[in-house]
Amino acid sequence: MASTTHDTPAALKPFAPPAPGEKVSARTWMAVAAGMLGAFMAVLDIQITNSSLKDILGTLSATQEEGSWIATAYLVAEIIIIPMTGLMTRVFGMRAYMIGTTSLFLLCSTLCGFAWNLPSMIVFRMMQGFTGGALIPMAMTLVMAKLPATKRATGMAIFGLTATLAPSMGPTFGGYLSELYGWPSIFYINWGPGLLLIAGIALGLDKEKRQLNLLYNADWLGIAFMAVGLGSLTIFLEEGNSKDWFESSFIITFAALAIIGLLGWAVTGALRKQPFVNLGLYGQRNFFAATALSMAMGMGLYGSSFLLPLYLGQIAGYSPMQIGEVIMWAGLPQLFIMPFVAKLSSKVDNRILCTFGLLLFGGSCFMNAYMDATTGYDQLLLSQIVRALGQPFVMLTLSNFAMNGIQPKDMPSASSLINMTRNLGGSIGIALLATALTSREHFHSQRLGESVTGFAAATQERLAALTQSFLSRGFDSATAGDMALKAIDGIVRREAYVMAYNDGFFLVGAVLFGCIGVLWFSDKVKAPSGGGGGAH
Repeated sequence: MASTTHDTPAALKPFAPPAPGEKVSARTWMAVAAGMLGAFMAVLDIQITNSSLKDILGTLSATQEEGSWIATAYLVAEIIIIPMTGLMTRVFGMRAYMIGTTSLFLLCSTLCGFAWNLPSMIVFRMMQGFTGGALIPMAMTLVMAKLPATKRATGMAIFGLTATLAPSMGPTFGGYLSELYGWPSIFYINWGPGLLLIAGIALGLDKEKRQLNLLYNADWLGIAFMAVGLGSLTIFLEEGNSKDWFESSFIITFAALAIIGLLGWAVTGALRKQPFVNLGLYGQRNFFAATALSMAMGMGLYGSSFLLPLYLGQIAGYSPMQIGEVIMWAGLPQLFIMPFVAKLSSKVDNRILCTFGLLLFGGSCFMNAYMDATTGYDQLLLSQIVRALGQPFVMLTLSNFAMNGIQPKDMPSASSLINMTRNLGGSIGIALLATALTSREHFHSQRLGESVTGFAAATQERLAALTQSFLSRGFDSATAGDMALKAIDGIVRREAYVMAYNDGFFLVGAVLFGCIGVLWFSDKVKAPSGGGGGAH
């Protein structure tokens, strides 16, 4: 421990923000923009395989259930590396660590495109998550450490865009690429932004002295507990629904490991003078409220990005490209809204702005809670635009709440923790919604089945009409009758699924509306004007 105190000032130097009035050089903006590109790329890669999963599984000869590990592997690795980012930055320096992790990310992305079977794809996706996950908190750290307080609202606005645009654009982008060039292209495409990122960081940041001795003094026991806890929790959430939750010994094992790991992490973090990430930040009221809201926002962002493509593919029969055309409307308008929100955030109480955003975002989910089997592009356009208008108000203000009053030395920890909780919220949201879809579909099937019986006059009329239709196509009476019954069953199942999707959107909307109450427990905040750098 002796050397830790000696190294601390040098280790923390990159995180001391510039003076409020300081002019920002083009070099610094280049580095910040490169960081944002990295965060966008890393978040995009969580969702980008969703649209192409059928093609990937066909090539790798894997089932749908096995294929879920392609996303799970990436998420597990990403959520483990995010809290370690602060330590790695102190050890290698911001410039060297970002260039190194991006280079490895590009290599791992290429390997994903070359995957020859499911195990190789899972290993390469995990490696991709380990290398790309760090890019998300690093983008926020760059804003807080390199921009003066007066420019931080602009930086946070751009960061907010990466967090909300990427989940919306992931399925769209993936769908277009795999349809035009084949599924490996969704991994190779990372080379363009990746090389720009490396160039931007190389030109925009100064070299820093490496402090490899910090690795010897690192809290490796805490890191091990964190990896086991977060990794097991992500596997528990991602695989729980497909394995029927606590009916599976596999799920019970990972639930137990998650509890042991997270408790161990909390205990070692509390006992150690220099933990690798400062969990004590959760004791600050604003930060705790912001991370709770960030988790709920993750549920909303990833939950709505999970439900809508699934509905459009299953019920509306849309192709990945058509799904992308619907979903892009939740992303594109944000580009025009974010600068306006950034200006407002320095003048208006951020709690008011965030409430407005939550009302719009939650309202858009309630608008989707009344779909029927004919709902498509035209009917969904307005709700997507309302969602796009609401999300920037929430994402930017949440970043302001989280970073208000954070000391420079704690910025990497704060950035890691808020991004970790948002990703965790996404996993929880998708797990809840997948389970809700299954259970509500069964519920609605049973309820509809009670009405659609052979004794109901309406059912008899529909069966007779369908049987006659099949007879007129040349089928014999027994086959025609059987096909008519199957058609009725198909309609009941379809309607049950539509009602289950409606319930899912209602659930997301209710969570977002519920967050408004939590929000007002935090202090009044405006966009940082001395912010993030010291206590207020």
